[in-house]
Amino acid sequence: MTVTIREIKEQDNAAVEAIIRSCLKEYGGDREGTAWCDPDLGRFSEIYGEPEMRYWVAEDESGRILGGAGFGPLPGEEGVCELQKMYTLPEARGTGIAHRLVETVVQHAADHYALCYLETFGNMTRAQNFYRKHGFEQKDQPMGSTGHISCDVFFTKRLRKDTQ
Repeated sequence: MTVTIREIKEQDNAAVEAIIRSCLKEYGGDREGTAWCDPDLGRFSEIYGEPEMRYWVAEDESGRILGGAGFGPLPGEEGVCELQKMYTLPEARGTGIAHRLVETVVQHAADHYALCYLETFGNMTRAQNFYRKHGFEQKDQPMGSTGHISCDVFFTKRLRKDTQ
């Protein structure tokens, strides 16, 4: 399968929202305190696109969106971004697509931020292992003000060697 990682376009918004909602349902995250209730969930192409806030999709050769990931500033934390809305379809998992997405995010986020933060659910153990494999370290407490009060597992990754 040939997959292209590219920045999100307006025509991708509905597909990305559908992937996120499907994954949230899969893991019991279709409730208050998660991305499920994010009022901007279907507005990716409007929200992302600034150097400090970007989003990419994985698209197969037929034009089907298989997943996406992005970053933006973490409210309440100077110099910290949040890995945002990183989800893939079940058939894309284990194919290297998520690896390419997170590497794209980390590479571009490092131009603007010193640290990357993310939140996930305790039952998303494969995702947690994936993040550890990609250099994220689990933390005991949340950071910033994401509004995702239902997330209970937290990670950070230093993006630049010149920071602590």
